[in-house]
Amino acid sequence: MRIAGASAVVTGGASGLGYATAARLVKEGASVVLLDLPTSRGEESAAELGARFVPADVTDEQGVESVLDAAEEAGPLRAVVHCAGRGHTMRVLDKEGRPGSLENYEGVIRTNLIGSFNVLRLAAARIARTESVEGERGVVVLTASVAAYEGQIGQIPYASSKAGVVGMTIVAARDLASKEIRVNTIAPGIFDTPLLGRLSQPVRDSLGASVPHPKRLGTPEEYASLAAHIIDNPMINGETIRLDGAIRMAPR
Repeated sequence: MRIAGASAVVTGGASGLGYATAARLVKEGASVVLLDLPTSRGEESAAELGARFVPADVTDEQGVESVLDAAEEAGPLRAVVHCAGRGHTMRVLDKEGRPGSLENYEGVIRTNLIGSFNVLRLAAARIARTESVEGERGVVVLTASVAAYEGQIGQIPYASSKAGVVGMTIVAARDLASKEIRVNTIAPGIFDTPLLGRLSQPVRDSLGASVPHPKRLGTPEEYASLAAHIIDNPMINGETIRLDGAIRMAPR
């Protein structure tokens, strides 16, 4: 799928992986709409990138539809990169042996897993109505995590949600093949995002050193590079690609 001239949506586009991905797609000639929360710096990010910002929550049907409407104003929707998500630390039992919060667990599942499906289904409906170009109509790239495979203690809601994203990838790709829509997922390892930016430099250095090679944190631009290649390469379909420097997470 050619990026140049395409209309694209990037969720979580106000910062981190989403911002870098939007920057890469704009650079390659796409018209990009950023989806992020109203409380985000979406307006500023869009102005910096030469993109458009439409505030929405990925779990809200009407909000996502508004973002897709804006994207279609620039042309047929061809690419969606879904980076929006959240984390929450909790355990099955707390220190006193009490059950972990079902409300907190459900909240992470709703944003990360149900939000992913909501964006996927609504975007696929729009892409399916476009004209086929060289045997393709469009591409959806989802975001999981290495926690889907080796979730650490305290990551049970996050790991569960990301494992769900991995599970839906091949099924969605097979389901949407008849519409000439590809679906793939990137599972990042430890990346230098605003979330990690809150940590002290010694902690960040220690996390980077835990990566076999290269011994550093991943950069959002490296995520964006892979997302752009997935969009461009028509044979990448139904795949979850680990982008992690060969790391395998320890229990804690």
